[in-house]
Amino acid sequence: MKRTTSLLAVSLTLLLVFALSSCDKNKNANGTTENPIDTTFVGQHGQLSVNGVSLVDQHGKTLILNGVSFGWHNWWAKFYNAEAVATLHSDWKANIVRAAIGVEPEGAYLTNPELAMQCLTNVVDAAIANDMYVIVDWHSHHIFQKEAQAFFTQVAEKYKDKPNVIYEIFNEPWDNMPWADVKAYSIELIKTIRAIDPKNVILVGNPHWDQDVHVAADDPITGFDNIMYTLHFYAATHKQDLRDRADYALSKGLPIFVSECAGMEASGDGPVNMEEWNAWTEWMTAHNLSWAAWSVSSKTETCSMIVADDQPGATPAPVSNWKENDLTGWGKLVRETLRTINAK
Repeated sequence: MKRTTSLLAVSLTLLLVFALSSCDKNKNANGTTENPIDTTFVGQHGQLSVNGVSLVDQHGKTLILNGVSFGWHNWWAKFYNAEAVATLHSDWKANIVRAAIGVEPEGAYLTNPELAMQCLTNVVDAAIANDMYVIVDWHSHHIFQKEAQAFFTQVAEKYKDKPNVIYEIFNEPWDNMPWADVKAYSIELIKTIRAIDPKNVILVGNPHWDQDVHVAADDPITGFDNIMYTLHFYAATHKQDLRDRADYALSKGLPIFVSECAGMEASGDGPVNMEEWNAWTEWMTAHNLSWAAWSVSSKTETCSMIVADDQPGATPAPVSNWKENDLTGWGKLVRETLRTINAK
């Protein structure tokens, strides 16, 4: 009986030792506790920053983000929902989305800020929940400095601790707007954001609808960290001459982020120029540039990725969980491109 009791005591002791060692499975050889590896995309890459001309992750490694821009929120609010973001993440394999918060048109931020903030919150919160980065885009063509400062103050206060968020402070400065004006506006917006959020990346626009990166390269904004400059292209209109401008800007040390791009004409219509689209995607890959394709919308035009429903009698387009026959030719191309490059 004593022997049985002894054996039982030994067994219980071994079980206790095993249990305690299991509780300490995150300790290394030195006896210090290690955190388990975070395998999520944002968990792995974390806080983004800018090093030279490169977007880098929390480990200092170059990171290329590829994804999709939503259309103007004031016209396509129905797509600004959590399920749409989840579909872009799980099915399209996008690792970034862009919330294009319209400013000037009827029903946009200036006349309906409540709708704008609700659409923005829907997309940003869903992007965070789906392990994605997200661009908060002030989708304006003209300067509304006080309104922009109020908008980004509200956004920064809400999301300053989220590494997922990237601020785009001026979508596309209109045509011949001087860089000096855009630069002065941008400096004030950067100051506004940095007073609240000292880290997250800020994207700065430039004249001629974000095609004058060469001008910004000759007179860049100084005194701030984690600033990049946006380049927008529509491949059937913008070709080698714009790539040459961008090459010049990069050679001058200007970091570039392609926050809006597409394969058709700058009007958003006309056929996709596959030769130029391929030239652009190869160029962006060669330069480690991130991009977001335009756009999640259902208008009767080539750049809309969802089948059109804006004509009388048309069946409403699904707002998420799109099947192949819900997508336009452009939508199918972008989805396939993202599934290919982000699966690597």
